[in-house]
Amino acid sequence: MNFLAHIYLSGTNDLITIGNFMADGIRGKKYKTYPKDIQIGILLHREIDTFTDAHPIVRQSTKRLHENYGHFSGVIVDILYDHFLAKNWMVYSNIPLDVYVNHFYETLQAHFDILPPRIKKMLPFMIADNWLYNYAHIEGIQRVLDGMNRRTKYVSGMNHATVELKKYYNEFEDEFTQFFTELIAFANLKREEITHKIYSHT
Repeated sequence: MNFLAHIYLSGTNDLITIGNFMADGIRGKKYKTYPKDIQIGILLHREIDTFTDAHPIVRQSTKRLHENYGHFSGVIVDILYDHFLAKNWMVYSNIPLDVYVNHFYETLQAHFDILPPRIKKMLPFMIADNWLYNYAHIEGIQRVLDGMNRRTKYVSGMNHATVELKKYYNEFEDEFTQFFTELIAFANLKREEITHKIYSHT
């Protein structure tokens, strides 16, 4: 899953949310150097990624893109799923998306010192262009895919994936909706398990 889904699946604890958001930059057992709630977020992120990558519905979405994008298909599906989460946000949250993402940006700024260098560098751009809110619009997804294509030195062709998004819009949305229901239940359970494990070792 991409940024917005990981943030949402973290629950209401700000530090767990930050840990989940920054987890890609924390390798191996380095997570143990962070406060316990950050550790929970990092471990939860890893569980979510493992569950997502192996899920047959996600693989169905990925297969639709594989011919044109190869091993980048999974990354694209993560981004497309964030679009459907943002678009249908009020199905999943009572807090308006703009309020939710602004709180998250403020939380990141308040804990700036703890963020990995890559996140610190990215954050001003993320806030200035309001990435998370703009996922709700295809234009916002296009900008994300353009940026990802630049970061792959233009070899991924990911900037063209909005063509498939528009062509198979209903199929992708149905797959996201089915999968995300399962993922919410999984993430809630794993968050409880990891929290118990981390705090029982105090």
